[in-house]
Amino acid sequence: MWPSWDSELFKWINLHHTELFDSVMIFFSNKYVWIPFYLLIIYYLIRKFKQQSWKPIVYLIISVAISDQICSSILKPWIQRLRPCHEASFQSWIHLADGCGGQFGFCSSHAANSFALAIGLYLITKNKNMLYLIIAWASIISYSRIYLGAHYPLDVIVGGLIGMGVAFGIKRIMNYELIIYNS
Repeated sequence: MWPSWDSELFKWINLHHTELFDSVMIFFSNKYVWIPFYLLIIYYLIRKFKQQSWKPIVYLIISVAISDQICSSILKPWIQRLRPCHEASFQSWIHLADGCGGQFGFCSSHAANSFALAIGLYLITKNKNMLYLIIAWASIISYSRIYLGAHYPLDVIVGGLIGMGVAFGIKRIMNYELIIYNS
C-alpha cells in the first residue's frame, strides 16, 4: 500500500546518524523547548497588531489545533500505519535516539502543527524574511521526526500539507466571518 521510496528514504535518513545530530534532532523535536519561541511570536503579534492582536493569535491557535486534531484524532486512528519504530522488520537496524512514541504515525502532528504556524504567521504578517526562517524551522522539525525514527517521509509530507491547507482555509474563513484583517 505504501510506496517503497518512503521506506527506503526513511532507512537512508535514519541510518545516517551521528551523536551530535542525535542531540540536535532531539532538541528540535521537543515541543517544550519551543515555548519561548511561541511567546516571542505572541509578543511580536501584540506589538504589530496592538489591540487587535487577539485576532491573529486566535487564528494561529485554531489553525494549529485543527491541524493537530486532523492528524492525531482522525487520520492516525483511521489509517493505523505503524510508526517505523514499531515496524517489526526494522528492529534489527533502526536507530532510535529518543524512544519511539505512539503506535501509529500517519500523519505527523509535529509537521502539521509547525507548518500551520509557519504559513499562518506568514499569511498574517506578509513578512517574507520571516517566512524563510519559519519554513526552515518547520522543515527541520519535520526532518527530525524522520531522523529519530518516529515517522516516514510521507508522514511528514502529508502532515506539512495538512498544516498549510488548514492555515490557508482558516484564514479565509476568518477573513469572511470575523473580518480578521487583510494585511
